[in-house]
Amino acid sequence: MGKDKKIFGLRRNVFFLGLVSLFNDFSSEMIYSVMPAFLTVVLGAPPVFVGFIEGFADALASVLKIYFGWLSDKIGKRKILSVIGYSLSVSTRWFLTLVGNFWQVFLLRAVDRIGKGLRDSPRDALISESVEPRELGKSFGYHRAMDAIGTTLGPLSAVLILPFIMNDYRVLFKIGFVVGFLSLFSFIFVKDVKVNRKESAVTQPAFSFSLREYSGAFKEYILAVFIFGMGLMPVTLLLLKAQEFDLGIYGIPLMYFVYSLSFIVFAIPAGKLSDLIGEKKVIAGGFLAAIAAYLELAFFGGVPSLILGFVMFGLYSAMTDGVERALASKLVPASKIASGQGFLNAAIGFSSLLAGVIGGGIWTKAGSNQALFYGAIMMALGLALFIHLNRHKKVML
Repeated sequence: MGKDKKIFGLRRNVFFLGLVSLFNDFSSEMIYSVMPAFLTVVLGAPPVFVGFIEGFADALASVLKIYFGWLSDKIGKRKILSVIGYSLSVSTRWFLTLVGNFWQVFLLRAVDRIGKGLRDSPRDALISESVEPRELGKSFGYHRAMDAIGTTLGPLSAVLILPFIMNDYRVLFKIGFVVGFLSLFSFIFVKDVKVNRKESAVTQPAFSFSLREYSGAFKEYILAVFIFGMGLMPVTLLLLKAQEFDLGIYGIPLMYFVYSLSFIVFAIPAGKLSDLIGEKKVIAGGFLAAIAAYLELAFFGGVPSLILGFVMFGLYSAMTDGVERALASKLVPASKIASGQGFLNAAIGFSSLLAGVIGGGIWTKAGSNQALFYGAIMMALGLALFIHLNRHKKVML
């Protein structure tokens, strides 16, 4: 690990990888926050196609995260794979300005998610290898906070810019591409961490989707995250709850802002707290916050309860998004850090897809409260299994 000077109390790699994520998510969300309207209004795509694109794209990225995590461990390279992945995603945003039908958008979205599948696990491994173990929580907390800032600024910028460009989505895509290019520029200041390639090649088995080579603690951790995630419906679905209140067209963006602000405010403190008291306690607290948020949204009426529910859901994201990655880094050997991140990301991605399908179906057929109650039950089961991991005390606390 290099002895780089710290920037605002953070390792050099961590600081600039945070900027990479901020600019990339700023760019991506500026574009994809308006993509449903572009697909349906401009290109004439049926609504079902919008959901199909996102479901397929997320599933593709989840599978690839496992493979490219393994490949990164195999060749001992982090930065180059991350740069290629981000470059693929950013390049698609320029080509979006040229599309003439929604199948071309589907193809570009697939390439964008290939880029995400390629970059995420090596990037998270690079963060892990750039810091001391006692700094993992703070470092991942900062990274996820920067990610959340970008995710918040993107849609807000789109809303502010569109009136000035005559609602021309293609011009917005060009602006998004330029912002995305800043993420690639930030990589100039990121240094690859030297990994013993010879040792990595010897200890790394052939690629497999099996968890057989991993510890019992890691297997149970992935299972707990997956079961919990089966109840964790996408934020985009939860936001529909705002439509049940008399908030007009501003209800959904307002609640998304509340959620994002809560995430940003609590992410770094939650990471620092995990470094002090252990990742498991913070993640368990985050799981409880999510369950409480769902129950609040399901059983308590009024706008104040709606706001409180999204504040608590933002707190959940802050307490888990980065801390889960930090814990995964501690539960696997040094030669499998990226692979471990790949399995974690895949578990989160696939469970989110299932939660969206199952929860969305219940929401449509029986109503939002029943869907939220289903989610709370599944999350409680995941929490119970996660708490059972307490017997692996040497790595969990």
